[in-house]
Amino acid sequence: MAGQVRVVLVHGSQLSAAQWTRYATLLGPDVDLAVPDLPAHGTRRDEAFTWERALEVVGEAVDGGVPGVPVVLVGHSLGGYLAMAYAAAHPQRLSGLGLLGSSAVPAGPGAALYRSIASAEQRLGVDRMSRALDRQFAAMLPEELAAVIKEAGYGFDGIPAAWAGVMGNCRPAMLGEVTCPVLLVNGQLDQLRVDARRYARAAVNARWVRVVTVPHGLHVFPLTHPHETAAALWELVSAARES
Repeated sequence: MAGQVRVVLVHGSQLSAAQWTRYATLLGPDVDLAVPDLPAHGTRRDEAFTWERALEVVGEAVDGGVPGVPVVLVGHSLGGYLAMAYAAAHPQRLSGLGLLGSSAVPAGPGAALYRSIASAEQRLGVDRMSRALDRQFAAMLPEELAAVIKEAGYGFDGIPAAWAGVMGNCRPAMLGEVTCPVLLVNGQLDQLRVDARRYARAAVNARWVRVVTVPHGLHVFPLTHPHETAAALWELVSAARES
């Protein structure tokens, strides 16, 4: 279809494709939207998480559209790091890359952030973690969206392997392989935004790089600030249509 763009949205750790519930409407009918579940999450909750299999799932979503239609790949948190890794390995396949809440270097001092995420489930247990997320989303989100996310369930079993994969595989220098436009979006109050400028500087071969900060946004800003997030993503969609 003329003017159509395929947009692949990859969810964050513990969540599922349900986090993108409102984005089909926000991005509009001319976007061919794909929202895969990662291993150990959502409809793939019974599948063990491995970094390699997660990248395969991303690749399947990228390749699942109409041949010749440009593809924009966007990931949030864990999904952003996977999107970055995929883009570095297949730069010719993408017409846009969006990294949401994925701008902290997972090495050195920054690795402590990821180790704390990976160990949370072991400290608190699945039931306590589930109840805590239910309360958090009930307080932050519209009732219908919170219910959809709760119904889809949370993926805790894959957390240690997922964040070990991030820490072992992802660095800003990977963006040096990317040639399409790159968009880095972070919540103003998200501690995982600390190295956004470093990631931006690493994307030396990108057609262009934008750094966007969502005012008052936390790490879950794609859920709490969908209009601002979708508006930022439209830059990538528009650029893909022109490519």
